[in-house]
Amino acid sequence: MSLIEKLDKIRSPKLQNQRETAVVLSAVEDTLRDQQYGSTPTAYFAALLALLSQSISPSSGVVNKELATSVVYLLDLVTPHVPAPLLRTKFSQILTSIAPVLTNHEIEAPLIRSSIGCLESLLVAQDSAAWALPQAQVSPRRALAGLLVLASDHRPKVRKRAQDAITHVLKSPPPSPSLDHPAADMCAETAMRNLNDVMTANGKKRKKGRGQAQEDHHQPGLMHALQAVKTIAAASGGWPSKKIEPLCQTLMNISKSNNDYLTMAAFEVFEIMFEGMADEFSSSKLPRLMEAITELRPSQDDSQLLPPWIAVVSRGYDVSAQIDPDDTFLKLPDIFEMISGFLTSSSHNIRISASECLISFLVNCVPEKVISEPSVYDEKTLDKVAGLGTSLLSAKYQAAWMEIFSVISALFENLKRRSALRMNEIVSIVGELRSNDSFQGKKQADAVLGKAVEAIGPEAVLDILPLNLAKPRADQPGRAWLLPILRDHVLNTNLAHFKSEFVPLSEAMFQRVIENGANEKTMEIKIFETLVQQIWALLPGYCNLPLDLSTSFDQSFAELLSNLLYKQTELRPDICKALQMLVESNQENLNTETPEENIQRRITKETAKQTIDHLSKFSGNLLAVLFNVYSETLPQYRGFILQCINAYLSITLEQELLETFTRVTSMLEAALADSTSQTQADKQKQSQPKGEKMPPTTHTLMDLVITLSIYLPRSTFPALFSLAALILPQAADPQLQKKAYKLLPRLATSPTGILALQDRNLELQSLLLDSASTATPPCRRDRLAAIAIVTEHLPPSSLHFIPSILSEVVISAKEVNEKARAAAFDLLVLMARKMSQGGTISQSKIPHMPQDAPDANASLEEFFTMVSAGLVGSTPHMVSASITALTRILYEFHGQLALTVIEDLVTTMDLFLTSANREIVRSVLGFAKVTVITLPEAVVKPRLQSLVQGLMSWSREHKAHFRAKVKHIFERMIRRFGFELVDQYCPEGDRKFINNIRKAKERRKRKKETDGDNDDDDEAAANQSKRKTRFESEYDQAIYGSDESESTDDDGSQDHSDTKQGSRRAGGSKTYIVEDSDEPLDLLDRKALAHISSSKPVRGKQAASSRKHKSPKMDADGKLVFGADGDADDGDAMVIDFKERDGGGDVEGTLEEGIGAYVDAIRGRDAVQRGRGGRLKFSNKRDRKGEVEDDGEDGGGAARKSESGSKKSRHGSGRAGGGASQPSSGKGAIPPRKHGRGNEPGRNGGGPKGPKSQRRGLGVGKVRGGRVGKGEVKRR
Repeated sequence: MSLIEKLDKIRSPKLQNQRETAVVLSAVEDTLRDQQYGSTPTAYFAALLALLSQSISPSSGVVNKELATSVVYLLDLVTPHVPAPLLRTKFSQILTSIAPVLTNHEIEAPLIRSSIGCLESLLVAQDSAAWALPQAQVSPRRALAGLLVLASDHRPKVRKRAQDAITHVLKSPPPSPSLDHPAADMCAETAMRNLNDVMTANGKKRKKGRGQAQEDHHQPGLMHALQAVKTIAAASGGWPSKKIEPLCQTLMNISKSNNDYLTMAAFEVFEIMFEGMADEFSSSKLPRLMEAITELRPSQDDSQLLPPWIAVVSRGYDVSAQIDPDDTFLKLPDIFEMISGFLTSSSHNIRISASECLISFLVNCVPEKVISEPSVYDEKTLDKVAGLGTSLLSAKYQAAWMEIFSVISALFENLKRRSALRMNEIVSIVGELRSNDSFQGKKQADAVLGKAVEAIGPEAVLDILPLNLAKPRADQPGRAWLLPILRDHVLNTNLAHFKSEFVPLSEAMFQRVIENGANEKTMEIKIFETLVQQIWALLPGYCNLPLDLSTSFDQSFAELLSNLLYKQTELRPDICKALQMLVESNQENLNTETPEENIQRRITKETAKQTIDHLSKFSGNLLAVLFNVYSETLPQYRGFILQCINAYLSITLEQELLETFTRVTSMLEAALADSTSQTQADKQKQSQPKGEKMPPTTHTLMDLVITLSIYLPRSTFPALFSLAALILPQAADPQLQKKAYKLLPRLATSPTGILALQDRNLELQSLLLDSASTATPPCRRDRLAAIAIVTEHLPPSSLHFIPSILSEVVISAKEVNEKARAAAFDLLVLMARKMSQGGTISQSKIPHMPQDAPDANASLEEFFTMVSAGLVGSTPHMVSASITALTRILYEFHGQLALTVIEDLVTTMDLFLTSANREIVRSVLGFAKVTVITLPEAVVKPRLQSLVQGLMSWSREHKAHFRAKVKHIFERMIRRFGFELVDQYCPEGDRKFINNIRKAKERRKRKKETDGDNDDDDEAAANQSKRKTRFESEYDQAIYGSDESESTDDDGSQDHSDTKQGSRRAGGSKTYIVEDSDEPLDLLDRKALAHISSSKPVRGKQAASSRKHKSPKMDADGKLVFGADGDADDGDAMVIDFKERDGGGDVEGTLEEGIGAYVDAIRGRDAVQRGRGGRLKFSNKRDRKGEVEDDGEDGGGAARKSESGSKKSRHGSGRAGGGASQPSSGKGAIPPRKHGRGNEPGRNGGGPKGPKSQRRGLGVGKVRGGRVGKGEVKRR
């Protein structure tokens, strides 16, 4: 921003505190105008200096605070634009004037910040001679020292402005041969002194008492000092070289603190220093810094300081590798050995840090040219690194085997093919460990072997670890577990190895299966079948950029694959994927622009081109085989075959493509002729069961034509379009018609197809218009996609096609199929964009229009007029579709429409809102929501009253979710226009509805405020992710989205995680030795690592004994006894008490989850009763305390009072039986009930004097929250 722009903002102040500054500026400009000095920065500077001496006195300090604040603020704006020589001459005057402000800590922050800005501009303008003056004089060094003090000020804005000023000054050194600023050493020394002083003061405070230490736990002074150090390190190119050692020592001491913020701040300083040394000017400081860091190496077992130190070392050598990769690579063995020694530590954190550091070394410190073209010295260095990696698998490092496996994986990944021979011993050791059944690190070992397969190839790995499957030996274990590893990691290797190693093995395994014949498959036969499938699952990996394809993929191998495709259906997916991979991997390599991938994969673009040419010789025969296999496969299993066909069509020669297309089209035409001549009875005779139904030949051939279409030359397109014209009118076969419509979108994916669509656009328009009457519902979406392709390539002279087809598109907006609706909406938007580009519409060419109809100009408003014509449709369905279509295009183009058009639309929709047809109103509600959300307030507010009243008429309608839709519209309306305005237009009888929305919003707001910050963040992230995935477009979000925020309750998972966190040990982990026999473990054996476990082993006998179950209790009759403790009585469940077998006390336990639940279901308060006529009845009566009363009578016939004693329950029919409770028939059994009308006469019984007792039905017992006591049935 220029000075004029800054001053213009001051001249028109918006805040109260800026008005004084505007007055001062106006006075200065009036003075300059009167004296005719002009409005230059120098003139402003001179006038402001005169005012500065009036407002601030060197002896008295600030004389006029308001004037001083305004003057210094304006000086801060002007000084950066003043010539540097003038600033150097006025340095002493300005510094003396603003010194009282900078040294007085009681001055307000705005004045200090402006003073810092003036001082910054002055210091940047100084030359080398000025910086050479001592700090004791009035010099730049003295001024910079004042800024260093302010850089640790307790006020955040003052501190930030001072740090920014120091950064600017140190990054703008005067011209000199030195790399550093002349004052960099002074700044570093001052910052270090301040940092040490703060650390000493904090140490004294900690010694005084624990409470004092707790108060100063955050140590803000130390944080501010560290921030000042970071500022100087970032500005001075890394930190002055002479001050590196003391800074590193101080930072490492700070890293010992328990305060995470201090530790992070200390390592941010290291990070800033490394970033500053990444350029070639400051790189000379890096060796000294790394030497200083290495000398500060902590103790071997210092779990607090060692991990951060390792992280600093890792970052340092990362920067070193960027500056001097060759020298850093030569140091790799030494630093690798230094860090690998920490893997023997008992602390898990130290081992993790060491392993990550070693992985960082391997990733960053191994140059690419060492792998591609290593020198003699590079070979020696690689040998040392590989030897160090092998030594990590000794028993010395057994506690860190998981971390070591990660390091070895990185070693294979970064040394790549240079790992061959050097790391064979590692493969052997890991393979032996993996073969041991008791080894618990199988997953990590598989990862290592997988990286080894990628680096040195499967052939080298299998030489070291043979499979031993064809001819197993007793002393050599079988390694079938290697097959899945090879499947996932084989690539860029020799295809001949698969032919020589795995094809014979597959034949041997399959021969075992054939020998079994039709006999029942044993487990052994199933294993052989699985091995055959796993072997052929390796083929796609061998076909991923093979090195010897030109020699290995010959006619015999192609015939073998063809025979397998015909005969072995379970191997088809892997073989098709392999054939496809042969083509696509080489095409991808040919099209890539990064040479690094070619270096890593050892395949040049010339080789890839030769490989594709070689494969094209076999493409004709392979396509014939794939076509035949495709026609014999069920539709649900055809996808991978079609992808393989597509790959080989892309490399087939043009002549072969023409011959293939001719054969397929002739067969399709013949099949179409046969299908049309067949009678319906013949088709029914040929029908097959649905599960095994093969599609008609026409469908299969049409799939092949669609796949072929994008690779055909333009000369074949007339035949292609005539074929589509033959199929589209056939409404008897909707699936075939659907495939024909897919032809146009398929052609649009190729440049040749796009040219054909443009050339034959008129022909395609006529075809689509003529076939509209025969289009079936299943093909609606594909037909809309075809129309979209034709519309996209529509020439300006054929815009009459849009109104000709528009009615079909509009009515499709109400399709049941969601994808068809989405296609219709997209097509409407596309048509609107096409119309907005302009042109002429020949209305005489539109169907059902007179021949003399005048032409119309294409525009967006004209398109809206066309769609609006559907509003006068004869059916509600057409009207509703037109409203939906208008809603969609209005949402998309409301910013491009004239206000008059929008106002007319809104007025028209107000009329439809009063319609009695629910289908129409449902569409209008969507339009109303778009109106409220997107249209300008100037359009919506004048019609808000009619809109509110119209919506309120549907707020009481619950069908089709009308009430919920209206409620959501009002929520968005209140959010945008305010509750008062909406409430003003709301009818008096519907105010309750609006108030309910307002109260619900306030409740949600209060709940959100009361929730914790962490929970809010988690819920917000979860809700945001839900919102992103719930709707596919912004239009759907606007129409169907809801504004209500969903909140989830915290179920205590945080407490649970905290408990688990607290239970973890801070130190090292325990390890155990697993012994499978009584023989002692040989720790010198190479397999000893497989017997080391991180979890405590459990012997089989002990595990079995711990799972013993207690025997169940039984009574004298042999019946099971379930106990109850007598304490657990929740008042709702039925509790059954039993006596012990010997009659002592109660048996512990309740039957709430067993018999009690069953009894409660058939006798409890919520049980279903049958009333008069056998109708089901439910009781929901409650007494004053909220408990459900019993509608029946007890067995004695006495009226039972409620617990409050104020009311009597209604009398029933004595459904519990007659008289007193019956004794139980046995101990521990449920007492029997007598069902009937009751034994006693009268009103309360079931006799003839109680006619009212029949109102609840006969013979139905009922218990309300009852309790089966010891041998009796009780009621509450």
